[in-house]
Amino acid sequence: MIKLKNNIEDLLDSLSKSKFRGSFHLNKKMKNYVKEKGFDKIKLDARDLITKRIAPENPNNDGKQTPMKQVHPVFIAQHATGCCCRGCLEKIHGIKKGHELSNEEIEYVVNTLMLWIQREMSKD
Repeated sequence: MIKLKNNIEDLLDSLSKSKFRGSFHLNKKMKNYVKEKGFDKIKLDARDLITKRIAPENPNNDGKQTPMKQVHPVFIAQHATGCCCRGCLEKIHGIKKGHELSNEEIEYVVNTLMLWIQREMSKD
């Protein structure tokens, strides 16, 4: 059993200081999308995207499966939080590659993404 990071807030604070991870932000269009769809819908999207693209034991095109363009707020959150591929999940969150993500791990990733999105929405 993996011990997931306890304090996601501290982790997000640390990642926001990274030159790469800290460069990701929701633009106005993405913020409007979140407002229009609501957090519940965005969370459903996040769970669906993580389950399909990140959770499999050997994800297709791992390391390149998450778009970097502003096409969905979850994709931006994935890059900002290091939840974009299995390599980053292992390096940043300690979730090892080579196994299908458990429900607990999926929920951890989704909650991390949603916390980052909520923080972004509270800015300006």
